Amino acid sequence: MTDNTTRLDHVVLWVRDPAAAARFHDRAVGLEPINVDEFTAGEVSFPSVRVNDETILDLAPLDLAPRMNMLPGASGSAGHPVNHVCLSLPAAAFDRLRTRLEENDVPVSELSYDSSGARGNAKRSFYFRDPDGNVFEARHYD
Repeated sequence: MTDNTTRLDHVVLWVRDPAAAARFHDRAVGLEPINVDEFTAGEVSFPSVRVNDETILDLAPLDLAPRMNMLPGASGSAGHPVNHVCLSLPAAAFDRLRTRLEENDVPVSELSYDSSGARGNAKRSFYFRDPDGNVFEARHYD
């Protein structure tokens, strides 16, 4: 990938308990938590989890909404429905994620086949929710 290619940097998810959300994404999804201790200590506004070297999910507490003043009306985005966030993984990691979710009693959908996405048709995909109701799709292309 070249430096002039547009990439997804982060997605901000509104959550009730950011530390608990980070634990969920660590334990059940296998994403590395970032700044959880700093958040708990009141040193940062929210923690995150790392999707890959270039992309993170920020776990923003709902009480942060009144301070969202970078754009008129931004505070109203708290609770705004996003349909889902899709995680693309290699086939083996896809299988490990589904197993990890099931081991953590996270309900998962049936498998879908040949769903269209950013890289063409994915071989398999499935959906799951985090404890705050955010919907995730997991898929693999290989």
